[in-house]
Amino acid sequence: MRDKIMLAENIYWVGKIDDRDVPFHRLTLTKGTTYNSYLLKTEKPTIIDTVDISFGREFVDNLKELIDLQEIKYIVINHTEPDHSGGLGSLAAKAKNAVIVCTEPAVEELKEMYKLHNREFHIVKDGDALDIGGKTLRFLETPYLHTEETMVTYCEEDKILFPCDIFSTHVANYEYFNDMAKEDITEDFKVYYTLIMHPHRKYVQDMIEKIKELQIEIIAPSHGFILRKDVKKFIDIYDNMSKNTVNDKKATIIYSSMTGNTKKIGNLIKENLEMSNISVEVVDVNKRAKEEVISTIINSDAIFFGTSTKYADIIGNLEDILKELKDIKLEGKIAGTFGSYGWSGEAIEVVQDYLKNTDMKVLNTADIIKSTGMTDVLFPIRVRFSPKEENLKQIERASIYVAELLLNAL
Repeated sequence: MRDKIMLAENIYWVGKIDDRDVPFHRLTLTKGTTYNSYLLKTEKPTIIDTVDISFGREFVDNLKELIDLQEIKYIVINHTEPDHSGGLGSLAAKAKNAVIVCTEPAVEELKEMYKLHNREFHIVKDGDALDIGGKTLRFLETPYLHTEETMVTYCEEDKILFPCDIFSTHVANYEYFNDMAKEDITEDFKVYYTLIMHPHRKYVQDMIEKIKELQIEIIAPSHGFILRKDVKKFIDIYDNMSKNTVNDKKATIIYSSMTGNTKKIGNLIKENLEMSNISVEVVDVNKRAKEEVISTIINSDAIFFGTSTKYADIIGNLEDILKELKDIKLEGKIAGTFGSYGWSGEAIEVVQDYLKNTDMKVLNTADIIKSTGMTDVLFPIRVRFSPKEENLKQIERASIYVAELLLNAL
């Protein structure tokens, strides 16, 4: 019988300690990590998150020592990444009566990942509550921390926040709680924040705003130490580290538009950047002298280049500017491409090719996926005809990504 690690009455840690050198997001976790899962043994027994997919069978076998799996009523999945949801397939196969609780964007992911097309899902939205028999769970959506479907779960009676990746540490520990740790965990906590959460700092602030009215006595994350001492200190670290510390960054949006649609995209980018307190100038390349446009580029930290496509060609004077950039020192600047098109939008890709010949950091989807795992930040930004509802989120995510690069002062 494994030891019972209790957080509060009828709430148990049922996770896995992984004390290897753990490969993770193209890093190696030399201190290992833990995959924290929690059993709430109430009238409607509930599991909150699972373990890495590598340990699914072990996870289920250990749970059997604590509860009849047929009695499990709910499985809450805060975040679908396989280091948290990985045990779901094995668990669902044995806990056949369990309903899976998650946000709407998570449903299809979980169905496809674990062949759960015939299982019952309970979709929760921001602020929804669920009575699990003696305890009440409240759910808050925290999108993009660090993927779209993420949420946090709060147990009202025990004042415990289950935030999955948020407030975690990558440390394999056998003390479980931060007040039992053999050394101060603050530095490990900050390193985790910097690597995993800081690229999403705008959304960290959104999360802080949502939880600030909660009475939180324990934070039970999905990696590393459970925080039951100095809880406010750790929340404040996230709050302080995610606030904008740099306010003198400038972005320029240079465009050439045929029917006004590319101009609309540029203005949407501007609006999103300004929400992050980035100074933005929008330049119609056909209404400014070439020397003035190049001077603006030299004096900017990030530059978006936008064009419409006409018979596969860049329109207006933009190409004349692009041809000169390879001979100008622009190291350290961020460059992104956007545009509207009606057929195949070749001009957008031609602009991208010109930018690759400069020494700027040129944004493209492949590099973003490899460096961050984000699949919803797309560069170049390509919009067919006029921006529609489905394009707004794409433009917002791309703009915020650039803002975070500019404001990343760590």
